[in-house]
Amino acid sequence: MADVLLVSLASTAGLRAADAGLAGALERAGASVAVVAPRAPRPVRTFALTDLAWARAARAAAARGIAEHRPDAILYGAMGAALLWPRPGAIRLDAPMAANRPGRHGLWQRPVERRRLREAPLLVAVSAQTLDETPRPHPPAVVVPIAVAPSGPSASASARDVAALTYAANPHKKGLDRVLAAWARARRPGEELWVAGVEPGARSDGVRWAGRLPAGEYRTLLRRARVFVAAPRREDYGIAQLEALADGCVLVTTPAPGPYEALPIARGLDPRLVGDDLAMAIRTALDDPAPGYAARAAAALERFGPAAVDATVARELLPALLGSAGR
Repeated sequence: MADVLLVSLASTAGLRAADAGLAGALERAGASVAVVAPRAPRPVRTFALTDLAWARAARAAAARGIAEHRPDAILYGAMGAALLWPRPGAIRLDAPMAANRPGRHGLWQRPVERRRLREAPLLVAVSAQTLDETPRPHPPAVVVPIAVAPSGPSASASARDVAALTYAANPHKKGLDRVLAAWARARRPGEELWVAGVEPGARSDGVRWAGRLPAGEYRTLLRRARVFVAAPRREDYGIAQLEALADGCVLVTTPAPGPYEALPIARGLDPRLVGDDLAMAIRTALDDPAPGYAARAAAALERFGPAAVDATVARELLPALLGSAGR
């Protein structure tokens, strides 16, 4: 038997890492945790069909996990994992489908989401901004950020040999076209923008395609970069930006709708680097970085640190999970 069954959607590397981190925090709080994940379905063409395929796969994984582990409480790692659940449970949420599946993209998901929010015993939001977007009525909520920590010793700016880095696992949503256009205007001879998280694209002066990297190699690349560039069309959390700050990069970003956790931090660290003129902000970050930026970023990220998240999980989340299960 398990205290908690965590049903991980596991559809992206970010979700897999976030769920593994949450499971570890629950275990450190004293819970026995079983994690199940669906087998990846075959690719389909639309968001609606993709969500349906993953929801069906998650339902099968949850049913197997319930039968095998007989958990006291169930925690679905994402709304996509809960849409077709076999049994109600708590739902971890970074952004509701009411916000990130507009129009035909969320034709069936949005009404199902509203039912799940009425039926779930607990909502585990990754940020307070997530709750601002979440349809009501919804169950009682606990805010548990995704833990972020430095991946290793941070090099000084003078020791960093990569001028700029961007992460584009979903090129349209991450605004890769906007980043490349701004870089073409901002770069100087000898400077390179490294693009990670996506298959290599067209060759261009000053652009190096890093491809899809294992997590450790990607974080090593972050520690080599002076500037991290982001131009999302919508940001549901911004884990890549938070990791960049944790590893000592200066963050340049455009504003974006959604519960973009890194956005207010970036504005507080250096408002010159947040705006629609991405090329100018890149140049400012490279030529005139604000004094003490890395140290102030580290202080701003303390609430996302593993120790702070562990404390929230032990003090708030685990009692709420087991309480909602009748223990």
